[in-house]
Formats: sequence, structure tokens, C-alpha cells
Amino acid sequence: MKSLLHPVRSSGLADDAERGDVPGWVLVTMMTAGLVVLLWGVAGPALTGLFNQAIQSVSGL
Repeated sequence: MKSLLHPVRSSGLADDAERGDVPGWVLVTMMTAGLVVLLWGVAGPALTGLFNQAIQSVSGL
């Protein structure tokens, strides 16, 4: 059994320092969500007005 596990242990996969960098991914995800919220807050009313104007011009109201 020892000979079967030896290649896995010697490959360095268990000692890889870059593996499982959760805090980095959490930071990227949170910053992306923050940018979306910020842009939505700034551009939301303008986009809503533009959408309503386009719907009114198409429907003829």
C-alpha cells in the first residue's frame, strides 16, 4: 500500500502553497459585487428612464 501512495505524496500536490486561496477569491467577489451595486445606483434611474422612453415610443402612448 505504501508504494501506491508514494507518487501522490512526492508530486507536491499536498504542499502547494497556491492551492485554496479562498481570501483572494472572496475579496475579488466582494469588490465585483460592490462595483455592480455602485454602478446600478448611479446608472439605474437613467437606464429606467431610457427604457420607459423606448417602450413609449414603440407602443405609441
